[in-house]
Amino acid sequence: MRLVGTISRGIRLPVVTQGADLVNIVADAVIAASQSERDAFTIRDGDVVGVTESLLARAQGNYVTLDDIAEDVRRCVPEGDIALVFPILSRNRFYQLLRAVVRGVRGKVHIVLSYPSDEVGNRLIEPMNYYTKLESLSADGFDEETFYRVFGEYKHPFTGVDYVQLYKGIDPERIVIHFANNPLEALKFSKNVIVASVHARELHRSILEKAGAKVVTLNEICSAPVRDGAGYNEAFGLLGSNYTTDDSVKLFPRDSKAFAEEVQAELKKRTGKKTEVLVYGDGAFKDPVCGIWELADPVVSPGYTDGLEGMPKEIKLKYIADNAGDKDPAEAVREAIQSKGALDPFGHETLGTTPRCLTDLIGSLCDLTSGSGDKGTPVIYIQGYFDNYLDD
Repeated sequence: MRLVGTISRGIRLPVVTQGADLVNIVADAVIAASQSERDAFTIRDGDVVGVTESLLARAQGNYVTLDDIAEDVRRCVPEGDIALVFPILSRNRFYQLLRAVVRGVRGKVHIVLSYPSDEVGNRLIEPMNYYTKLESLSADGFDEETFYRVFGEYKHPFTGVDYVQLYKGIDPERIVIHFANNPLEALKFSKNVIVASVHARELHRSILEKAGAKVVTLNEICSAPVRDGAGYNEAFGLLGSNYTTDDSVKLFPRDSKAFAEEVQAELKKRTGKKTEVLVYGDGAFKDPVCGIWELADPVVSPGYTDGLEGMPKEIKLKYIADNAGDKDPAEAVREAIQSKGALDPFGHETLGTTPRCLTDLIGSLCDLTSGSGDKGTPVIYIQGYFDNYLDD
């Protein structure tokens, strides 16, 4: 009798460098792990292989220098000041990009920060301080002097960084910090706007363009190579990039779906089993202590095989058991699972099974399993994810 449901395993890999044959490296590692003396497992149809996006990007050599970014910024904004709207607060994700943008802009850079936190939950203002002093503001938009006079200095509780000073310190003579929650505030400073938001970028673009702004979004910068050998990402540009060195960043990988399909085909050829494969980045979950939403990448998964399309179809087992009436609860559960294809997706039987994309759920599980430190497991192997209570 089967007593274990979903299992998520981190698979250790050697250090991967540019030009590596990652399809075969991943297949080798999964098969070797399945046959290992200590932690053997059986590869089955329907298992899922997750490969972290940074591994694929590294193998592709998908890097750009800050000078590359600056050159593309000059192409997008050939002259004058710019307003840069709603960047996230991150040394890893945005500080390097801002250094490059400032390098590429010929005029001043007016940074408009959202408050009391950025798009993914990094705080600029301590919540109690924000709510008790909000009435001291006379308008939605205000300047740096007003910010410090009303709210005082605030250092990020995880990093100990004052992001206002960090960002302004890149070039104090040319960077001006503003605060607003309405993107139209940017037009007070320049008609040339770089929208730096991640998930709301198209909304902000639309609002600003309707008001007459010339808008560039981060996904348009480095969406094509600026020189021979430079990295790029056609779909996401600078979105999903990460700090690499003091003078370069790693971009989101290209051709992720094609890579996932190649890994699937290679494992099928070697094992006879059809696994599903996805490339994953940040998981879509929120830190309960500091309120940070982990997803700074534009998507959880930039590429995956077709079997991971869609959303789970599940019933709420505890609801069925609690409302079995005269039936044996176990039998009621069995009947509900067997007939769940005909259930109302918005009925009580599914209440609480929030509809989410499979790739968001599985990618988040992969991200939590691999972590972001020194576990050395950039490949995740998941079994039993699509099974239910009746599957043996």
